[in-house]
Amino acid sequence: MSLHEIEDLVADSVRVLDGHTAPDDPGVRDRFTALYGFQAGYDCSFTHFRVMDILLRRRYTYRFPVDRHPDYAERHAYFDALAEFMGLRTFDEEAPGFEGYDSWLEDGYVDPPFLYCDAGTALWRRMAAAGELLGPDAEPPRRVRLIDVVREIAVAAEQEGDRELIGTWYAFGCETLLGGPAGCPFDVDELAEMPAVRDLRDVVRRTGASAAAERMSHAVPVEFTDRQDLAAWWWEL
Repeated sequence: MSLHEIEDLVADSVRVLDGHTAPDDPGVRDRFTALYGFQAGYDCSFTHFRVMDILLRRRYTYRFPVDRHPDYAERHAYFDALAEFMGLRTFDEEAPGFEGYDSWLEDGYVDPPFLYCDAGTALWRRMAAAGELLGPDAEPPRRVRLIDVVREIAVAAEQEGDRELIGTWYAFGCETLLGGPAGCPFDVDELAEMPAVRDLRDVVRRTGASAAAERMSHAVPVEFTDRQDLAAWWWEL
């Protein structure tokens, strides 16, 4: 699956969740956190601005004038000189503990004249500590499992008749949707008892999305998996 397809998948999922969730549901922010955590596992581009109106409205991303940055008083010349989009975290590639650029959004990002931060990041915590974020906005996102988010996406996508979106997610299989560093830690019996898995499979059956899933380039045929029993069960709907 190409990186552009991952980016499209996440953006489409954000739109579907937004369109089928109550306006005052705080759990949407948690689901967005899980989706962008999933996207961060791939070498994708920065795509927030595709759906920025939704991210702002759902309180996943926060926007301020640049001069509201906690360091503005001490570094106003630096902030005033910013003229284009950029992440604010700096990196020392020669430092012994350098581990790459995955955390580049932690200190926020600017697209002048605005400053942005995502819920749960280092700048978000600083803004909350400074009183710029209050109440529910100052509460960190709760961790939710990817499979639970995908279940919600599938239910919403069924209402829109979007079999492609359902199939694209289902094609990742249990190794991705429920896996950890060593792959899926559950056996067939355990998976069969999980409400999110049952609901997702029910949606796939009802919509016929398995045909779309099997066409996906990231769908791994059973004969090429290390755990054929688990993979076979996943695809036998």
